[in-house]
Amino acid sequence: MSTPSPTVAPATGRLGVLTVGLGAVASTLIAGVELAKRGLGAPIGSLAQMDTIRLGKRTDNRNPMIKDFVPLARLEDIVWGAWDPFPDDAYVAATRAGVLESGKHLEAISDTLREIRPMKAAFERNYVKNIDAENIMGKISKREMLNAIRADINKFRDEKKVDRVVMIWCASTEIFIEPGPQHQNLEAFEKAIDANDPMIAPSMLYAYAAILEGVPFANGAPNLAVDTPVLRQLATERKVAISGKDFKTGQTLMKTVLAPMLKARVLGLSGWYSTNILGNRDGEVLDDPDNFKTKEESKLGVLEDILQPSLFPELYGNVYHSVKINYYPPRGDNKEGWDNIDIFGWLGYPMQIKVNFLCRDSILAAPLALDLVLFMDLAQRAGLGGIQEWLSFYYKSPQVAPGLHPEHDLFVQLAKLKNTLRWMMNEDQITHLGREYYDEA
Repeated sequence: MSTPSPTVAPATGRLGVLTVGLGAVASTLIAGVELAKRGLGAPIGSLAQMDTIRLGKRTDNRNPMIKDFVPLARLEDIVWGAWDPFPDDAYVAATRAGVLESGKHLEAISDTLREIRPMKAAFERNYVKNIDAENIMGKISKREMLNAIRADINKFRDEKKVDRVVMIWCASTEIFIEPGPQHQNLEAFEKAIDANDPMIAPSMLYAYAAILEGVPFANGAPNLAVDTPVLRQLATERKVAISGKDFKTGQTLMKTVLAPMLKARVLGLSGWYSTNILGNRDGEVLDDPDNFKTKEESKLGVLEDILQPSLFPELYGNVYHSVKINYYPPRGDNKEGWDNIDIFGWLGYPMQIKVNFLCRDSILAAPLALDLVLFMDLAQRAGLGGIQEWLSFYYKSPQVAPGLHPEHDLFVQLAKLKNTLRWMMNEDQITHLGREYYDEA
């Protein structure tokens, strides 16, 4: 039995976007959208802005742009706000990040970027030890932090006169935290906040504040944040869209393409060694073992979920998988991801694949963040509360309902995303069976 299509409210008025963090990713996102608004740059990498969607049969030749097919917010209607532990405005942040060329891109929108000044961050250094920050709420209780975040959301709404708000985490990776009894239900969660329990990280306070204020929350880092039983349930009850976690940019993007190829051809895998060189603030934060542990968990889970070793023990039951991240300041935001992949084929004969991806981390992350902002707003207007699994395409560690294993295959994720858009607009799903072209002959 098919689920009836929702009624999607129109994208009228202004969309406020609150980024948690105003570093390399957020400043690159903001600058890129502002340039696109003025026709000074193309949002390459954004499905919402650049991709088409097939409707009906292949022979129907119906391939509208996604932005013309579903009622997305217009870029011109986006208004920005941010929190960051550093006081730099978006222009200074973008300049310091060094992702975009000043003369080529930043100067043309410098006035707009300078107007975006970060609010004081809910920040505790024991969660991000390698950052010493000054633009923070200070040594206040977790309850006071939560209340301050909620006040900031409402102040932003009022001052910017926005009709809807989306929050997206573009800040640092926190130390590794596993779900505990504090995260199981609202009573325990509230009690833990009042007790200043260290199991309640700042990212959880932002996520909780967003849900309480009816603001969709997208988590671009591997932090637990909204991925706890209590916040999943609350988001579902309050019909607030949530999704996460960890933007799928460089090395993991390659894994979600190459690993499905190995499985599709039933080729064996002996080992996959991955190392990264990164010199931006993210690399500095991940230089701490406690923070790296959070990122490592996000990266390591991909292969096991794709390859399903329990079903294919002979091919994938004994894979050595290692992931390293090395902080190397001269590289800046231009990350190098290097993979050595040992595979085996017919009669067990060994082969190798080597990948050297010289990527630009924030250049890959910015379009993901834009799509998440636009699609999370769409989901909210469609009344789709709770986990948005159809947005798994954008994440290293997709959030799914308890008991489900996440789908990591990039192309299965893409099919799910586009079929969800078709379902929203009451169009037929595309299964790629294709029998109709032959049965009608």
